[in-house]
Amino acid sequence: MNDFVLIGKNLFRKKLRAALMLASIMIAFLIFGVLAGFQRAFNAGEDVAAADRLMVVNKINFTQPLPIAHYNRVRSIEGVRQVTHMNWFGGYYQEPKNFLVAMAVEPETYLQVYSDQVDAAADARAAFIRERTGALVGETIMKKWGWKVGDRVPVMSSIFTQKNGARTWDFTIVGTLTSRKPNIDTNFMVFQYQYFNETQNQGRDLIGWMALNTTSPSQNDRVTKAIDQMFANSFYETATDTEKAFNKAFMAQLGNIALMVALVVGAAFATILMIVGNTMVMAVRERTREIGVLKTLGFSGGRILRLVLGESVLLALLGGIPGIALAALFAAAMETSLSNFIPGFAVTPGIALTAVALMLALGLATGLVPAVNAMRLKIANALGRS
Repeated sequence: MNDFVLIGKNLFRKKLRAALMLASIMIAFLIFGVLAGFQRAFNAGEDVAAADRLMVVNKINFTQPLPIAHYNRVRSIEGVRQVTHMNWFGGYYQEPKNFLVAMAVEPETYLQVYSDQVDAAADARAAFIRERTGALVGETIMKKWGWKVGDRVPVMSSIFTQKNGARTWDFTIVGTLTSRKPNIDTNFMVFQYQYFNETQNQGRDLIGWMALNTTSPSQNDRVTKAIDQMFANSFYETATDTEKAFNKAFMAQLGNIALMVALVVGAAFATILMIVGNTMVMAVRERTREIGVLKTLGFSGGRILRLVLGESVLLALLGGIPGIALAALFAAAMETSLSNFIPGFAVTPGIALTAVALMLALGLATGLVPAVNAMRLKIANALGRS
């Protein structure tokens, strides 16, 4: 009988106790996987931010608009390589639950400013600039709704109305937006600002925010100060920051996800650490005489140490691996329904590897004390206990 067989038999000698410990560990790693997937999705915007890209918003709040005149003045600032502007549309398809990330943009400059993130075929770019009602639609949305280039699709807005009171804008799909990087999600669509501005009923000649590329990241601070000083004490003061900081501030509205993950996972692991650790101490104590017999038969202290540690590590792995697998299945099942709100939600290989490392750490932490006690146990003392 080899050591692995001994470890397995010792672990499952009391099946109900083993099952309860496995279930608690599985739940802990299910929680960890889901929350880590959420955290990754929320932080995706920070990971893809360009070092030379700045965002300009209204100083009061980025939900407040800016006049289009600001755009023309920012273009003239030294150190600005290219600038574009965007408006949040608040769109949905057919019914409100089918939310769409849709933005009105300046077609030519948008594709230049975000050339590092998204791409479109040359003919699609030309058609987008040329056609007043043209729209570029992300690959994810195209697949989701079965749209194709040339389709004319109605998109409703929950914010804006047209001059005739209608809330529906008709767009012709002129091309597909594809991502240049694996972590760029294409769950959005863009259309011409001019068409939107001419047809909407309120807030004409206003833009939501601006994105610009500087000539070099070293110019960021100087350009930031120049923009904000240019519009200081005006009716529309600005706040300029890097894209990474902007994305982080935007996601902060939903709460401190990193802190939530740390608190929830930390509480779960602390609880399980105490439960499993105490159970392992009891389990080893119950086998005191058996450990004495093993030592009498020639089992060394080091081998006893490995047996007990192996038992606790095996327990953590047998409970943790199904837990992280369930988290991955949950993320895959919810990916489509959550893609409009939390694009990129998934349990990645990196999260799974982190989980395995935590399983090993959990197993070692809960098994170390009873393993050391078993290793140091004297044969006479072990056999003398009732």
